[in-house]
Amino acid sequence: TIYGCFCFSEVFITEQRMSGKESSMLSSKVIKVVFVTLLLDLLGFTLILPLLPSILDHYAQNENGIYRSMQSIVDLFREAVGIPLAKKYNCVLFGGLIGSLFSLLQFISSPLAGTLSDHYGRRPLLILATLGLMTSYAVWAVARSFSMFLLFRIVGGISKSNVSLCTAVVADLPCPKARNRGMAMIGVAFSLGFTVGPLMGAYFALSTGTSENVSQTPAVLALAFSAADLVFIWLLLPETLKKDVKTSCSGFRDVWDLLNPISLFRFSAVTRSTEPPTEERMRRLQVLGLVYFCYLFLFSGLEFSLSFLTHQRFHFTSMQQGKMFFFIGIIMALIQGGYARRIKPGQHIQAVTVSITTLIPAFILIGLSWNLTMLYAGLALYSFAAAVVVPCLSTLVADHGSVNQKGTVMGILRSLGALARAMGPIVSSSVYWIAGAQTCFLLTSASFIVPLVLLKSIRRAEEGHED
Repeated sequence: TIYGCFCFSEVFITEQRMSGKESSMLSSKVIKVVFVTLLLDLLGFTLILPLLPSILDHYAQNENGIYRSMQSIVDLFREAVGIPLAKKYNCVLFGGLIGSLFSLLQFISSPLAGTLSDHYGRRPLLILATLGLMTSYAVWAVARSFSMFLLFRIVGGISKSNVSLCTAVVADLPCPKARNRGMAMIGVAFSLGFTVGPLMGAYFALSTGTSENVSQTPAVLALAFSAADLVFIWLLLPETLKKDVKTSCSGFRDVWDLLNPISLFRFSAVTRSTEPPTEERMRRLQVLGLVYFCYLFLFSGLEFSLSFLTHQRFHFTSMQQGKMFFFIGIIMALIQGGYARRIKPGQHIQAVTVSITTLIPAFILIGLSWNLTMLYAGLALYSFAAAVVVPCLSTLVADHGSVNQKGTVMGILRSLGALARAMGPIVSSSVYWIAGAQTCFLLTSASFIVPLVLLKSIRRAEEGHED
């Protein structure tokens, strides 16, 4: 009998080890597939960034009613805050207006897509989102008017839920270490995508003669990237949400919780569950969401104002601007691939605190910079923080909600980020031109104390719970 018990326990331990090994292998496969999926998606998405000035110039010469309406909005804002009437600033503002529209559409679509993925699964929603992006790139490829170009951005904004869905896929992984590694690799995909994609776009901008070709060839390439992404998802991405934990249709009947900003900040949709989180867990989730919003609101505002500063103070050309963002992207990719993915569970709050604290001297250096050495020293610190904060906060938030609510949780988080990115540039550029560059950067640097105080409240609550 003793021998039988020993044999049984040995078999049980072996099965457990095999199960753990299989789970680890599956997690590694999922992380690799998610990385390639997002990289392909972001390469197509970022191709347009260096092309926007030439595309907008082309449509400015062939104005239609919609273009004139948007230009009047830009003019009203420019006159209200005292921005000089210059082509380079108008281009930044017009691009910012289109970017804010794109972010607002993501604000609406991300939580809906996340909640739908809790019911139908991650794969179907990712495939649907990629088909939507392919449609948007097809519209861009045939666009001959500003109205068609704007339609491309609208369809793309509605369909661009890939990031929140990919974070939900990573949040489904059973091991905390795997989730942390997955979120860091999502960050690496962002860094590489926003480094290589614009370089490819800049190549087309320099090597193609006419404005129509400048737009059409990259559009076809973006469509090809998206098609490759679709094939990759279809063939290689496994469904990470098990059938027995999918939500019923009633899980997303209250759409208001997914559209109302107040409900989103409260993560109200997460409480609609047979086993809702405790009050303490909900408070922690809400504070993390607020930290994420505050950070991106301040960060995206200064990121947008950086274009004004480099144009105004250092007279950067588009090529110099591209080199600057290449420098930022490379540092971010190195830090995310080396440091961020090795942060151990339980150390993420501290890592976020250190990174946000680093942003204070970073933006002070940038705001006060009178030479390129100071500017790039500030940008190096900025790159370190940008590489760590979002992956770590995503990992912390992914730990909340039940197994069948990860899509909802990550969709709401992404929605709050999109709202911050829509509002931050408007506020920051207003302060920049009304109060001056130094005041803008110094004031925003000091404002990073707000998310730091919120993080400290989480740490105090955790220490009190341990006591």
